[in-house]
Amino acid sequence: MAKSLELQFATEFGKTAKITVDNPKEPVDEEVVKLSMSQIIASNVFTSASGKFVSSKGARVIDRNVTDYELV
Repeated sequence: MAKSLELQFATEFGKTAKITVDNPKEPVDEEVVKLSMSQIIASNVFTSASGKFVSSKGARVIDRNVTDYELV
């Protein structure tokens, strides 16, 4: 089972950009996520094909199960 935290940002051209963090510390603290996203926007370090990050849109934890099958 693999978990990731997906941070969603609105960009300057009206699109959505995402940053994914693998294996987030749980339980996820919403206030820490909000503060971190604000700091990411303020630092202006990240950009995407649809422009700079301008606001936070949301965050979610994605829980993924993978089953491998051995094919002989």
